[in-house]
Amino acid sequence: MRRVTDRVGTAADALADGADEGFSAFGMSGSPGTDTFWSAVRAPASVPADDGGWVTLFLWRGSPASIGFESWSDAVPLRRWGDTDCWYAKVRMPARLRVTYQFLADDGAYADPFNPDGAGGDRSVVATPDTPPEPHWPGIGADDVLPVPRTRVRWAGGRLGGRRTVRVHPSGGGGPVVLLLDGDDWLYLHPAMTAFDSAVAAGDMPPVTLVFVPAVDREAEFGCEPALWEAVRDELPSLVEASGVPADWDRLVVAGQSLGGLSAMYAALEFPGLVSRVACQSPSFWWAPGAPQRADPLGGAVGGAIAARLGEAPDLSGLRIAFDVGEHETRMLPHCEAAEALTRQAGATVRVSRSPSGHDRAGWRHALLRDVAWALA
Repeated sequence: MRRVTDRVGTAADALADGADEGFSAFGMSGSPGTDTFWSAVRAPASVPADDGGWVTLFLWRGSPASIGFESWSDAVPLRRWGDTDCWYAKVRMPARLRVTYQFLADDGAYADPFNPDGAGGDRSVVATPDTPPEPHWPGIGADDVLPVPRTRVRWAGGRLGGRRTVRVHPSGGGGPVVLLLDGDDWLYLHPAMTAFDSAVAAGDMPPVTLVFVPAVDREAEFGCEPALWEAVRDELPSLVEASGVPADWDRLVVAGQSLGGLSAMYAALEFPGLVSRVACQSPSFWWAPGAPQRADPLGGAVGGAIAARLGEAPDLSGLRIAFDVGEHETRMLPHCEAAEALTRQAGATVRVSRSPSGHDRAGWRHALLRDVAWALA
């Protein structure tokens, strides 16, 4: 998925000192590249850096490769240990960071075979040791098949045109609808159905009905245009009702990230009769007409089109909205802070938090569950 955002690291400042004294400091034993070494590898592994933060060791067996990080650093090349099949990088990471990564080789992109925490078949997730845990999200390996809802709804034609498959799942028997924008990411990259089921079973959230809505054209559908929300209002409830899954649309929660978070906020402003509860992570409040095509999309007016609309002093006293953004998204923060303050001034009930991540779905997972539960409180 293409996301417009800032990066907070580069290959030059992410690559740590690669002094070849071995990997014992990271808890690795044996001579790198031997069968004994590979059979005992547990990576990535982190140790405190001398100047704060962490140094994290990544290991790869085979051919030359680099590490691609999602929206945090440029690619980091791996170094070879002597003439062995062991390739490695010692990467400097800041305090409190959870990030998605993959190994990039000539023949493709791969998940980390030594890391049991995956995100889809070709990505993995690493967190520094000081990063808070994410209750309810299970570790999913690259070879695991994520469970998906059995109920499928075909949404075709109508205001949006085209065809898309919407999945519906009643966590705890069903209840208020939680509309998950970019639904396919929460189906096939991160196991949202399992996580919501766990949260409901633990009493951390009331029973809900999850509706996973995939995007066909994110920039067109999630820009500040009414078509998506007219279709959600006029078409989607009857399709879900026909599926037989219990669904309470009167207490609808919209959950969106990045451009999806922008769209969720737009819906709260322009469709208040439909959307009065929102959970959005890293919303793209830099967005304004034409901004995605600029050389620096984030360099426009602070808060973009949403701040301009909020400046018209709408009455948001009926809105309950949770904002979250990654604490490492340095250029996103001013846009989000402006929209958060204006939303509170407009009378909404507002929750603001910062996640230990960049612009990365791995960092949004905990906030998603927590903020949906808060929106329904």
